[in-house]
Amino acid sequence: MAGIQKKYIGLLGGSFDPAHKGHLGISNIAIKKLKLKKIYWIVTKKNPFKEKTFYSLNERMRYAKKIAKAQKKIKTIYIDNIIKSSRIIDVIKYITNKKKIKNILLIIGSDNLIKFHKWKKWKKIVKMAKLVVFSRKGYDRKGMKSIVAKNFKNRIIFIKNKPISISSTQLKKRKMNI
Repeated sequence: MAGIQKKYIGLLGGSFDPAHKGHLGISNIAIKKLKLKKIYWIVTKKNPFKEKTFYSLNERMRYAKKIAKAQKKIKTIYIDNIIKSSRIIDVIKYITNKKKIKNILLIIGSDNLIKFHKWKKWKKIVKMAKLVVFSRKGYDRKGMKSIVAKNFKNRIIFIKNKPISISSTQLKKRKMNI
């Protein structure tokens, strides 16, 4: 990928309710294709767009760390308590100000790109971090037509990956035997 050097770090944020091999797969692809120094899995207490989590924060952290433990370039962290927020804009501000890291790639799925304009301070997010958008089955076309994609095309890197068929929602439904 042109313009991406080893000094970039990736952020993959979410409730990780639960973390799964899809998270690991896109992280490994991002590390390899974008030559990332590190990816931080930012586990949040609660997704602002969802009612509640299925698993406790401790369970989600433990499972995310377990899945990523063999990967030296993936670090699972929880910082909501430090920054007093679960919003990605506040995470990015914290990392750029406190950790002095300026070259940030925010990793999302094409499903998130569709509603990205509803995220708190979304324009500032896109100015502070480039978006790395992974393909999600059934969402790519709408994602390409999204407000963000139309207005900030030069701030988005689209990754063509094999469809990821696993999701946290599917795993929770299996657990509940729905």
